Amino acid sequence: MTRSVWVKADDTVGDWDDRRARITAALEAGADWVLVDEADVSRVRELGDINVAAFRTDGDVTLVDDIDDVETDADADDAAESTTDADAVVVGKNGEGDATIDLPEDFSGSADLSTLRRRDGDVERGAYVRILGKEYERFAETAAEEADHTIIVGEDWTIIPLENLIARIGEETNLIAGVTTAEEAKTAFETLELGADAVLLDSDSPDEIRETVAVRDEAERESLDLEYAEVLDIEQIGSADRVCVDTGSLLEHDEGMLVGSMARGLVFVHAETAESPYVASRPFRVNAGAVHAYIRTPDGGTKYLSELQSGDEVQVVDTAGNTREAIVGRVKIEKRPMFRVALETDDGDRIETLLQNAETIKVATGEGRTAVTELEAGDELLLYTEDTARHFGEAVEESIIEK
Repeated sequence: MTRSVWVKADDTVGDWDDRRARITAALEAGADWVLVDEADVSRVRELGDINVAAFRTDGDVTLVDDIDDVETDADADDAAESTTDADAVVVGKNGEGDATIDLPEDFSGSADLSTLRRRDGDVERGAYVRILGKEYERFAETAAEEADHTIIVGEDWTIIPLENLIARIGEETNLIAGVTTAEEAKTAFETLELGADAVLLDSDSPDEIRETVAVRDEAERESLDLEYAEVLDIEQIGSADRVCVDTGSLLEHDEGMLVGSMARGLVFVHAETAESPYVASRPFRVNAGAVHAYIRTPDGGTKYLSELQSGDEVQVVDTAGNTREAIVGRVKIEKRPMFRVALETDDGDRIETLLQNAETIKVATGEGRTAVTELEAGDELLLYTEDTARHFGEAVEESIIEK
């Protein structure tokens, strides 16, 4: 599931200077959406590139008596409705969703639902509902039938209404939980194991916005089960075209990447974070092997090292199997002498890869961080295995022999 972070920046948070500060913080933190008033959409576009949702509060909706009237009013208003530069239009502010207008006993007479049924071309529709009681939960459920995005905001933040709505409408709409802290966002993403699709953060703190984005990233990341395989043989071979992957991030001492000659078994290779008497550390770099080898990507796929270029994403993994993503800044391909490393897994599978013959290339063994030049038969080497074949980097159910 892809999670997202929305930041609330409408006129309830203050004047334009206050709103602009939130929007700027959202842009800098890497948030996915901002929720603003329709009048501010063009201003947001001038500040930067981000998805913009706009509250529709133009006052042109009226209460109606039954569903037939809703359809008639919607048809009549379709052509007259103003176009918007927003990516999504959200209904509910100054309406029934935020309790400015009382909920009708019969939802077929709802002004908000009437507006939701109208479409501005490809502009997505959203519903904003404050959960003030069971009737508002039912209203959110009904709105979700029409809305691409359904935002629910609790007055005293609790997980019970969120649990109810995840269970009932989680697959019908992009369910967005209103939160005020990163900690609440973490809970929203974890509720009922499935979690909300997104959170709407209402906070002036740039730190809180950054932390909430970090929570989003953490919720999306894989946790891999790494295992050790026994080194059967390490052999000096000739030279090959070796690839260094230089990222735009600083890697930690226990981080590296998963690379290998065979997609079913990728070896953990440390980043060059360690100091050496021969060369300065390069904490942004993984010396990953020969051009033919696979490298794992954040979507669970693979790429050939030869395919990588600046701007691509690669997966960074630590020795415990925690993952994150990094942007490739540069790829260096040079002819270098290589080792062939042959391994055997616990189930008897044979895995091989090529690594440069250099003491600065480190792998993770049962004894800790070890230079590839010091590997010996019998050592235990950390790797990731999966029982699947690959076709153009995608897992496929077919028999492929790699040797």
